[in-house]
Amino acid sequence: MLKLEYDKKEIEDVIDRIVHKTMNMDLTWDWPCGVAYYGVSEAYEKTGKEEYLKLLKDRVDELIDLGLPKVWTVNACAMGHCLITLYEATGEQRYWDIVMSKIHYIQHDALRFGDHVLQHTVSANNDFPEQAWADTLFMAAFFLLRVGVKLKDEDMIEDALNQWYWHIKYLQNPGNGLYYHGYNNITKDHMSGIYWGRANAWAAYTMSQVGGRLPECYLYPKYMDVAGSLNEQLAALKVLQTENGLWKTVVNDPESYEEVSASAGIAAAMLERGNPLHSKYINKSIKGLLANVSEDGKVMNVSGGTAIMKDIDGYRNISRDWIQGWGQGLALAFFSKLLVSDQIEKDGAL
Repeated sequence: MLKLEYDKKEIEDVIDRIVHKTMNMDLTWDWPCGVAYYGVSEAYEKTGKEEYLKLLKDRVDELIDLGLPKVWTVNACAMGHCLITLYEATGEQRYWDIVMSKIHYIQHDALRFGDHVLQHTVSANNDFPEQAWADTLFMAAFFLLRVGVKLKDEDMIEDALNQWYWHIKYLQNPGNGLYYHGYNNITKDHMSGIYWGRANAWAAYTMSQVGGRLPECYLYPKYMDVAGSLNEQLAALKVLQTENGLWKTVVNDPESYEEVSASAGIAAAMLERGNPLHSKYINKSIKGLLANVSEDGKVMNVSGGTAIMKDIDGYRNISRDWIQGWGQGLALAFFSKLLVSDQIEKDGAL
């Protein structure tokens, strides 16, 4: 088992501060809100605090009443995560109806290329023709898997696993285990070829979730690629952790700044994976992440929204001065899981 060192009361307090700060943000129906509210959902599920559910429900109800986007995108599907939680907690059908409208979009309307791989989209336009981004794994593939498991829909499950399978093939460097930010299927390259921190977090965190959420995961051949990819990636990332318990915004670049959303996602993946050899890295992350939460619950040093930049300087110069939904959400995912870390038991064979 993991051997972790933390104060439960301190973690509960930091979760409470982050939740309240997050719910005070003016987030609208898109991926920053989706990641943030996934974190709030995790906080509710792991702490059982009804207050968090009420805050989430009141805000999502307000957003629904104001009007949903007319067109879904891959990124906007991230909002589906909190809708699953709201439906399971309240039984209100309207949440599930929106979930299924997002699923319909993914299955029938979302742009794809190659072997049915989802193209990353952020608007109704063909933003990035035949490009695979690691972000899609959280926004759509993970969401698709959750719904597929809930409905026991094998086609949906296989589609989700297929997304991981091909994103692994397109984005992971088999030579070093790290993930590129994106892949262009037209030019057959990784564009600027950068190992972006948050891309590695999207990949690691979502892959770490599959085994625990998919019953009898070992019966799905593509899951073996997910498990193998994650094991190699985490082995590569652990040696790139800084002395402060964090990871850089370009994970293998000494000149890049430490970036907290990537660090939270990577540490959460290690926590979820449950490999006892990662205990010392997780313990360093606990200290590093706690040091980056302000008294009022702002998760600090989180890089702004980042396209696939032209070169490494583009990544080095992305601002980290402002509060971001994805920083709040990934930090909550880590701290919330930490509260129940004594329940983590993994099969070392997978």
